[in-house]
Amino acid sequence: MRHTNNVVYLAWLEQVAWAHSTALGLGPADYEAAGHGMVVRRHELDYRLATRLGERIVLGTWLTGIDKYSLHRHYQFIRLDDGQTVFRGQTHFVCVDIAQGRVRRMPARFQEAYAAATRADPPAGGAGGADPAQ
Repeated sequence: MRHTNNVVYLAWLEQVAWAHSTALGLGPADYEAAGHGMVVRRHELDYRLATRLGERIVLGTWLTGIDKYSLHRHYQFIRLDDGQTVFRGQTHFVCVDIAQGRVRRMPARFQEAYAAATRADPPAGGAGGADPAQ
């Protein structure tokens, strides 16, 4: 069969989310230094087409909403060979105090970085340049 197992998609979500956060100046060390972390409250996953070993997939992510305690991140994965959207999803993250494990307000630095990158719609042309409506 050699299809991509569903759990691999979760790993891809984490990888692309961290890559995006790090590009915004908020890597794992920044979270640790602030004593805060963003944890998943809810995932919504839409597996649209099967992918297989060896296929080239572009992973895209963007933020669509933020408040003092949480943010919403969207994802779109596109198969390069045919431009088809193979996966779409979204995650609702909440901010927690790492030591106490309790929901806390995001540090101002987090709010500023994420708010500057938040958009109402998918990036123009969709993630990776394909039509997000596919």
